[in-house]
Amino acid sequence: MALELKNITHKVGSETHIYDTSLKLEPGGFNVLLGATNAGKSTLIKILAGLERPTEGQVLMNGQDVTGISPQKRNIALVHQFFVNYPHLSVYENIASPLRVAGIPKDEIRTRVHEAAEILKLEPMLERKPGELSGGQQQRCALARAIVKESTAIFLDEPLANLDYKLREELRDQLPDLFANRGSIVVYATSEPAEALMLGGQTILMHEGRITQSGATGDVYRKPQNLTAAEVFSDPPINRATVTKKGTSFSLGTSVTWEATGSSASLADGTYTVAIRPHFVVPTRTESCSVALDGVVEITEISGSDSVAHFRPGQDSSWVSLASGVHPYNVGEKHSFFFDPTACFYFDQNGSLAATGGAHG
Repeated sequence: MALELKNITHKVGSETHIYDTSLKLEPGGFNVLLGATNAGKSTLIKILAGLERPTEGQVLMNGQDVTGISPQKRNIALVHQFFVNYPHLSVYENIASPLRVAGIPKDEIRTRVHEAAEILKLEPMLERKPGELSGGQQQRCALARAIVKESTAIFLDEPLANLDYKLREELRDQLPDLFANRGSIVVYATSEPAEALMLGGQTILMHEGRITQSGATGDVYRKPQNLTAAEVFSDPPINRATVTKKGTSFSLGTSVTWEATGSSASLADGTYTVAIRPHFVVPTRTESCSVALDGVVEITEISGSDSVAHFRPGQDSSWVSLASGVHPYNVGEKHSFFFDPTACFYFDQNGSLAATGGAHG
């Protein structure tokens, strides 16, 4: 049963939260809704789920208009980033609650609850109350309730945001498998590009109330259709600068030049915006990262086993390097960095992708 948004908009007073949007989601798919805070992800999920009505447009399920139909009549499940469980009920009864409302026979309820509890490692806790569980266990209880319901559509609104790192990583790995082969439409909202890449499936990029691109996650990441999409799908922020192409080479300022590679070799001479992800900008020269770019280091940090450096190669731009290992940087001092020209995206003056340097990952 496909779920479709048809030319919907959403306004609150004079403010537009969702601009003219059309989207079709197919059953059995895992769809990641990726965008920064206030991009419109939660609003879009509420409209899909029937919690809010669009100002204009239609919501269709299997071709039928359900725009004015309540969530209870749509057979959907919704899991928020905040744990929503019934505190007076046991874990078993929390998971079973939507099945009791639906009038499912007791034996089937028991079977489905135990199946969901086994998947989410909740069986030893079925007789406990939510207040006796850790935060991660409470969220697993909410996820079990979504699984057991066997809904037509399942909406997960940043469900792992409030969990500790280890549990977040564990559930992130499990989620696509948890909902696989159930025939449901799954929509997972997140503000983390790395999470979208880990979850796979289809990714829908959102920015300021608009969908900027959608498609297979790997394709969207490797070939953003516009500069906004490239910026949404990059953390740390993607590096960008104005460059000039003349003949077979590009120049950034007066001292940095490199040969055009990939489809960028066929670009007409002119001015473009180059963009390159931080992990293709490193502090040591390698065979692939060979174009030198000097800059004054402004901020440094260690992220896991990676070193991050924010540096300023010129007055009008700030770049980020993300490199494996620990690298010695001194804030306020000039440092040499090197980037891979084959990993560059080139955008025209309208912000549309004009060409790539060749390889992306």
